[in-house]
Parts: sequence; structure tokens; C-alpha cells
Amino acid sequence: MKIYVGGLPPEVTDDNLKDLFASHGQVESATVVKDRSTNQSRGFGFVEMPVSGEASAAITALSGTQFMG
Repeated sequence: MKIYVGGLPPEVTDDNLKDLFASHGQVESATVVKDRSTNQSRGFGFVEMPVSGEASAAITALSGTQFMG
């Protein structure tokens, strides 16, 4: 299951995002989308979790929370 994660502060890395979701289950990949010309975060990313139940639990637990500011 691919999860959209929005409202990320600029300092969040792929590893930070993966660690956040890993506490709720297996994470296949985590990617913060970056601007091609500046290489700066665009404030959103995607997390892929292979088990839909774990993905749903992560969404429920993390929805509306603040992360790194």
C-alpha cells in the first residue's frame, strides 16, 4: 500500500520518514519528494508498506500528528 504523507518540514529525510512508519510495521520504501532544480524537499513524500493492515494502523496512528516540527 502506498501512503501519501504531506506537510513535512524541509529537514525530514527518507530515513526519518521510514523510521517514523517502521514503528507501525514493515516499510518497503520511504521517499521525500524533492525539487529537481534545488534538491530541496517539496514538503511531501510517499511510504510503501506491504501489509495493508499495518499501513492502515500507521495512517490511523499518525494522521494529524506533528513530526520534526
